[in-house]
Amino acid sequence: MSSRCRGDIVVANGNAEAERKSLVMPDYALRRRMMVDTQVRPSDVTKFPIIDAMLSVPRELFVPNGAREAAYAGEHVPLADQRVVLDPRILAKMLDALEFSGDELVLDIGGGLGYSSALMSRMAQAVVLLEEDADLAEEAQTQLSEIGADNVIVQRGALAEGDSEHGPYDVIILQGGVEDLPDAIAGQLKEEGRIACLFMEGALGSVKIGRKIDGDISWRFAFNGGAPVLPGFEKQEEFSF
Repeated sequence: MSSRCRGDIVVANGNAEAERKSLVMPDYALRRRMMVDTQVRPSDVTKFPIIDAMLSVPRELFVPNGAREAAYAGEHVPLADQRVVLDPRILAKMLDALEFSGDELVLDIGGGLGYSSALMSRMAQAVVLLEEDADLAEEAQTQLSEIGADNVIVQRGALAEGDSEHGPYDVIILQGGVEDLPDAIAGQLKEEGRIACLFMEGALGSVKIGRKIDGDISWRFAFNGGAPVLPGFEKQEEFSF
């Protein structure tokens, strides 16, 4: 009898410990679903591959450790100077506007810790994450490997120069604001390829989707948004003499 009582006590204590941990540990899966239901779907993003990716990829692993509580807050998460993990709504709408078919080679410029690349790894054939910050690139490689995103290549290099080694690309997306798009990047887009840029004019910005036709990029407006301008994508000053 006493042995059984001790067993009951152990079970009771075990349940209490489990309840205590459930109160302490964040339920990130629930937060992901809330993010999709309250931020993404209301933004008219309903394509299954995007919804499935955003429900599946643990966004909290792709923000700085100290910012995990803010991972699902519906805003940009700071990474470094002029660098952020884009607001889930903006990123989801950009992915929606790019209309993935599943067989694309994608260049993800300024992919940071890898969240955007992790999403697109589930929607495209292969993704090249271009990152110039060594620490971000190293951490991105670790986290992408942890979730099994084996079709993502992490490439170090200057963001404004793109990555010609693996191009040309079916899709190019930039994870931050742009004032001027460098010719080097435009030249790495395939004929009939698509590119998503968040063009900033002061505090105002608009996402535009470009398609390369006969060597030139034709742009269409997608939606309004805002983000810090990526280093190297600032408008060049014009000098008059």
